Amino acid sequence: MKKTWFRLGIIGIFLLSLSLRFWGISRFNTLVFDEVYFAKFGNNYLTHTPFFNAHPPFSQYLIGLGIWISKYIPLGRDTVNSLTDSLLSPWNYRWVNALTGSLIPVVITLLTYQFSYRHRFALLAGFFTACDGLFLVESRYALSNVYIVIFGLLGQWLLLLALEKQKRWFWLILSGISFGACIGTKWNGLWFLTGAYGGWIAAWIIRWLQSFDHTSRVPLFSYLHFFNHPNNSPTDTIKSPLQNLTKINIWQMFSYLGIIPAVIYSLIWIPHLQLDKRYGFIEVHKQILHFHLQLGGNSPSVHPYCAAWYKWPLLTRPMAYYYQTAQSTKNSLPVFGPPLPDGAGKVIYDVHAMGNPFLWWFGLAAMIFVIAMIIIKITMPAIEKKRLFIPKNLTIDTWIGLFLVINYGANLLPWVEVTRCTFIYHYMSAVVFTFIAIAWFVDQCLLSYYRQIRAVGVTITFIIVAAFIFWMPIYLGLPMSPDGYRMRMWFSSWI
Repeated sequence: MKKTWFRLGIIGIFLLSLSLRFWGISRFNTLVFDEVYFAKFGNNYLTHTPFFNAHPPFSQYLIGLGIWISKYIPLGRDTVNSLTDSLLSPWNYRWVNALTGSLIPVVITLLTYQFSYRHRFALLAGFFTACDGLFLVESRYALSNVYIVIFGLLGQWLLLLALEKQKRWFWLILSGISFGACIGTKWNGLWFLTGAYGGWIAAWIIRWLQSFDHTSRVPLFSYLHFFNHPNNSPTDTIKSPLQNLTKINIWQMFSYLGIIPAVIYSLIWIPHLQLDKRYGFIEVHKQILHFHLQLGGNSPSVHPYCAAWYKWPLLTRPMAYYYQTAQSTKNSLPVFGPPLPDGAGKVIYDVHAMGNPFLWWFGLAAMIFVIAMIIIKITMPAIEKKRLFIPKNLTIDTWIGLFLVINYGANLLPWVEVTRCTFIYHYMSAVVFTFIAIAWFVDQCLLSYYRQIRAVGVTITFIIVAAFIFWMPIYLGLPMSPDGYRMRMWFSSWI
């Protein structure tokens, strides 16, 4: 029965995500934000028009494939434009992104279950991901970032799935292919693969340090366990699937998660290099690197929405992807030309690439909590005994925490050294692990003996859902009054 409800929960999460992403997907009959590049580039592959691509081309292949398929589907033909140099409906170049974005919460659910074997925890992680605004916005337009996330998460899930399958090589090959597709979307997709290597290395280090633990006694630090419930007691010795990463040796990692991603990444470039023959494989990478290096520093003088990495977790500088004012909701959309003067527009249409504020803030707090828990759980025994070791009876929650922290750090910390102008959407690969962290925290609360702690979990969930509904007009580009718009712009840096 539990598996049945779990499957129904996954279906419900998918349908929620699907409906939000496809509803009104053709609302703005124009190219929104970077659709001026990605939608047009996707169509260029169909019209055989050479062009320079500042990113690996895989996402544009998929957008182009969506445009080709949509020509045989009688949907969204009531509004068309020629902004991609072909007569297309916005539905034509957006629907693949909408479908892909709808699948991300499902993949999060499957991944979370795979490393925890906890149904409610997994469903909460998927549900919270479905309640995020930035992922919703990025899924509703022909942009690239949802492909980085879904292929990176698929690579992680397939890697863990391989640990319990008989034909492990097959699942490791699929994992390598997925990581290659992730990197073939944008270079920062490499950080997902870095997280996989980080988890594998951590598992081997922990196994080595556990060999110095010659006692099975419950450590004295067990009183630091924060939640009192039977499924997570101090004597909890349930084996985590993440411990099984040591079943994979260095040659398998190098072959399946080294050579295969590199081969897939190289193959992805072939169609583009056949179309644009100005640059070879090496030269096109030099050109891309030069393009990004000349974008300038993280300063508003370079781009008004530049946001350094340390601004992302607190959501201090989201982006406006589309903003127009009109006299009435009866005006056709989009309203071409400059916005009306201040005070003249009675209706505001705004699409803001902004996460669900409370989901992001609660997620960050949960990640900090998890980091503190790991430090305490792993270091306290060694401090008490004054020797280097890690206890053999690490709880499954400690392993879950390690997985989340390693992958969060792998997707965030490399940006510390990036000096070019960066934007809030670069945080998508990292923030998704904070969604899992807050889902873990809420699940722990709901398992508690104490009513007050269970109430905390319910309250956090309610606030996240309420915030998603409150800010939904700026995610979906719904018409708002000036007062309604200002009510949602809590800080001047959000505008």
